[in-house]
Amino acid sequence: MSVRQRTREDARAIWQAGVDAVGGYNAVTRALKEGSTQRPDQIIAVGKAAAAMTRAALDHFGALPALVVTKDGHGDGLPTEVTLIESAHPVPDERSLKAGRALRECVAGMAADSHLLLLVSGGASALAEDLTEGHTLKDLATLNRSLLASGKDITEMNVERRQISRIKGGGLLSAFAGATAQVLAISDVPGDDIAVIGSGIGALPPTPNFAATTRIVASNTHARDAALAEAERRGYGILKTGEELHDDLDTLAHQWGPRLSHMEKGAIILGGEPTVRLPDNPGRGGRNQALALALSRHIKGRDDIVLIVGGTDGNDGPTDAAGGIVDGSTWTDSAQDALNHADSGTYLSDNKALLTTGPTGTNVMDLLIALRC
Repeated sequence: MSVRQRTREDARAIWQAGVDAVGGYNAVTRALKEGSTQRPDQIIAVGKAAAAMTRAALDHFGALPALVVTKDGHGDGLPTEVTLIESAHPVPDERSLKAGRALRECVAGMAADSHLLLLVSGGASALAEDLTEGHTLKDLATLNRSLLASGKDITEMNVERRQISRIKGGGLLSAFAGATAQVLAISDVPGDDIAVIGSGIGALPPTPNFAATTRIVASNTHARDAALAEAERRGYGILKTGEELHDDLDTLAHQWGPRLSHMEKGAIILGGEPTVRLPDNPGRGGRNQALALALSRHIKGRDDIVLIVGGTDGNDGPTDAAGGIVDGSTWTDSAQDALNHADSGTYLSDNKALLTTGPTGTNVMDLLIALRC
């Protein structure tokens, strides 16, 4: 096995260790074992990790009524008695409105002495919506497409999404008339704020009339810590770690490209969520594929550096890839044209540099792993 191939395998294993540590099943299992949790009368789960989180809760409590809203293809493994609604992401469709109504009606229909377990993960903003009066699906889809192409960060996007929603920003739980609500959330936002995750679909109303607790059970910090431990186990010294990917793609490429090209032997582990402005009629790809390709320019010709940039949910933009895994052979003369046309996915696929994992059962933003052997 060549040095480059071995380093690629190490990078992939380190990235995967980070993702595995924040899996929805493991995160909820840990949280329920560690805390004294009231047995719920109803489980509601929404987000890309909803199915995995629900399976953990059902394994812990036994059979319970459960409503799960998740992305297409992310609902595998649930018992047949679970009510499953698969919906659209990243641009909502009619199923998103169906899911939003189902969530609100389920919460509003619970008895006065009931207990709710609400499981929230990233992706809920598009997957479920119940619009305020006067707004249509067309308005919602137009808003989401505009936000995705705007270069705004997730916090800014969610402020705008909440303005036309009946279930975001604490709206969902404002319909709850039961006794207790426990919210367990996997964070895909900077700062791990429950008011921002899924546009605040798990946030409490300003003056709740019920007992409530909220808890973040997995985050990008947890993923980076696990990746760091795996890197050290494989003999790599840690050069840098932090949540430092919260910037636009071009800025990150100019900031980190030279640093990667001059990195010492060891590992750099970063997290966050880059932003990107899309041209008209973009090609195939996502922010992680584009950042991986842009950074590969700076390691062209090197046989001792490998870089992974990937979304921890297994999806990067409207594609079935998580991101890219690049090395000194990735950048060629046609790479810049691919970046200009937001077609990094096609380029990376042609050069066998896509990172493809399938649904991971979690979503804690993105992870960058850079190794020099």
